[in-house]
Amino acid sequence: MLSILRGTQSLWLKQPSTIELYLKPNFTRDRRAFWSLESPKESFTPAQRSFQVALWFLVLAVILLVGFLHVDFRLLIPDKVQEPPVTNIMFLKTHKTASSTILNILYRFSESHNLTTALPEGSRVHLGYPWLFVTRYVEGLKQDNRLQHHFNIMCNHLRFNYPEVQKVMPSDTFYFSILRNPVFQLESSFIYYKDYVPAFQRTKSLDEFLADPWKYYNASVSLRNVYAKNNMWFDFGFDNNAPADMDYVRKCLSEVEQRFHLVLIADYFDESMVLLRRRLRWQLDDVVSFKLNVRSQSTVSHLTPESQERVQHWCALDWQLYQYFNRTFWTQLHAELSPRQLTEELEQLRERQRELTALCLQDPEPKNLTHIDDRNLRPYQSGKANILGYNLRHGLGTTTLHICQRMAMPELQHMAHMYSLQFPNKTPKDIPLMKK
Repeated sequence: MLSILRGTQSLWLKQPSTIELYLKPNFTRDRRAFWSLESPKESFTPAQRSFQVALWFLVLAVILLVGFLHVDFRLLIPDKVQEPPVTNIMFLKTHKTASSTILNILYRFSESHNLTTALPEGSRVHLGYPWLFVTRYVEGLKQDNRLQHHFNIMCNHLRFNYPEVQKVMPSDTFYFSILRNPVFQLESSFIYYKDYVPAFQRTKSLDEFLADPWKYYNASVSLRNVYAKNNMWFDFGFDNNAPADMDYVRKCLSEVEQRFHLVLIADYFDESMVLLRRRLRWQLDDVVSFKLNVRSQSTVSHLTPESQERVQHWCALDWQLYQYFNRTFWTQLHAELSPRQLTEELEQLRERQRELTALCLQDPEPKNLTHIDDRNLRPYQSGKANILGYNLRHGLGTTTLHICQRMAMPELQHMAHMYSLQFPNKTPKDIPLMKK
């Protein structure tokens, strides 16, 4: 190629009209405005013909290279998992948003990497919820001026209070949370808290409640009613009864965006795990999970179209929160992965989940409480929900059994297990389901 270019250098100086004839549109012969590939009337030397071929191959190569880099340039970037994993993490555990499954993921990571977790103090099962979080709700903190950053991971239920959380977590903590479509989130809350929330107790169905919610809802009656209106908004530390004034909403959304590095979407859980894994620079097995705290389909109600629209108005703050961070989630996902990468990593995640399901579980489908053999794997039951769990396969080896037990362990039992590991000299958590 180099010799050809050298041999034809004089062409650029002596015969500019010939080269120009190759590259200019040929309107005179066929009246079509394209770059003519026909030979000119003048005869060409072999060197000239070689130059023509080389030039077109060069143009084609440049076009192909530009196209490749435009579509798949991210494939050339080294995998972030090669860097040290993120180990200081605060997860705001919202309600009825698949957050129990993420809690399980974080507990497993904490134990396998010998990290410390900010666990509820004493007999508590959450970090002071529904009150705003303060440090005294955490086990093992000294309540004095010498309060230090003791913990790597914080993931139990709390109502977010940033100044107090900062006292517990290191300055380089990665903050993230998860949201769910408010229509499905409220439906799940209604079933799960049916006997607990005053606003739900006097109505037969969520459709009936949504037809006239103020007939049943009174914010001043009980804090338990937070589950009935803008519950996710409340979890982020805001007033769930505030009017959906756009200036107020924009201010709060900006505050969340400034304090949280990532907000996941439960409706796209697998995609959320792919993005979370990349942001935390974790291994694949760190984010593989079994679905926990799920209900049987018989307890899932299907709202009428009218009720679904009413949820958007009744839970207007939750709706604004969800809509905004659903958009930011997809923006971040597409900025992080090309379409090909996303497809490949989703398949890797799902294939590994299938492998661990086959390895660990007697049956891939979760079971009713009465069909779960191990008491330690029986989930807590609430309201009208029928919460399902898993049976492990028999004859598992010690290492495999350890992995499978942690993946299938319900939230309360897992918290009690983590508490005993971290505070072996304290009285164990009292979990009735674990008693023989």
